[in-house]
Amino acid sequence: MAIEVLVPVVFGLLFFLLVLGAHLGLAMSAVAIFGISMIIGTDGALSLAGLSVYESAQSFDLSVIPLFVLMGTFASKSGISSDLFAAFNTWLHRRRGGLAHASIAACAAFGAVCGSSLATAATMGQVAIPEMR
Repeated sequence: MAIEVLVPVVFGLLFFLLVLGAHLGLAMSAVAIFGISMIIGTDGALSLAGLSVYESAQSFDLSVIPLFVLMGTFASKSGISSDLFAAFNTWLHRRRGGLAHASIAACAAFGAVCGSSLATAATMGQVAIPEMR
């Protein structure tokens, strides 16, 4: 199939699957396998899909994310992040929107120490969201 024809077909199939309510990852994977199978064949598409899943699971960049989230959970449960949030809330509570400013400042400070935006969002979300309700 020609690329000029395949591109609208693939986008149409993706849109159709999303309208039906398929999960985004499943719909994108199915459409990608379909598109690649139209270009290089079914055997090549399936082997490429399996290889890409294996390589992304073996990636060092993705393997450290659960450890950063674990570190953030330890910081949250030990009270370090709560103390950090309370300190910034004490300094900024008189300002208009002081609680929001305290959340931003605590996230910035914890993010500078932690180095992972995912762990910072998970940790400070556990601390700041109950305060903001």
